[in-house]
Amino acid sequence: MLAETLDDISPAVRADAACNDLNATLTGVYFSEELQDIAMAKSICSTCPVITECLEGAIERHEPWGVWGGQMFINGKILATKRRRGRPPKLARIEDELPDIPVPVHLQSWLRSA
Repeated sequence: MLAETLDDISPAVRADAACNDLNATLTGVYFSEELQDIAMAKSICSTCPVITECLEGAIERHEPWGVWGGQMFINGKILATKRRRGRPPKLARIEDELPDIPVPVHLQSWLRSA
């Protein structure tokens, strides 16, 4: 939930959003392809009091991509996992670990596999 898309979101949800700094300084983090940025966005979302409302709104608006409500969106669906391009390393990199934020049961039909 970022400054340029907050117009479609209720004022109460907008005011309480953890990502709402009124300057859109987090836009690059929430719409990045880099795993470290995605991890940071998901971490911010994990502390947000309006995480479920944000996720429901993103689904309702058919957000094409970005991190919304603690979940990654690709082509309007929640992407369950993401990894770097190329062959996976034998040992997982700590910096590639994304926070696991569960999708509420009533929204799990929006999940898709990579």
